[in-house]
Amino acid sequence: MNKEYFTRDLGLATSLSLYFPILKINKSNPKKAEFIFIKNDEVIRLVDCFWQNNLKIDALTFFNQLKIVKTRLYEDS
Repeated sequence: MNKEYFTRDLGLATSLSLYFPILKINKSNPKKAEFIFIKNDEVIRLVDCFWQNNLKIDALTFFNQLKIVKTRLYEDS
């Protein structure tokens, strides 16, 4: 069973990272990074809420987290 959840969607990755740490960012595809999280029931629930437009996040909180995720995405490591 896969213990990791993968997404290439920046909005979803940003939303998830408000609640769960990003384990790794796979940058092997230069056009589309892959964000990796631990896979558990709560992550899957939040993913479902995100795609059903039921996840409510304060706009400023989301924007600040997006800046953090982008910084991590574009760093050299």
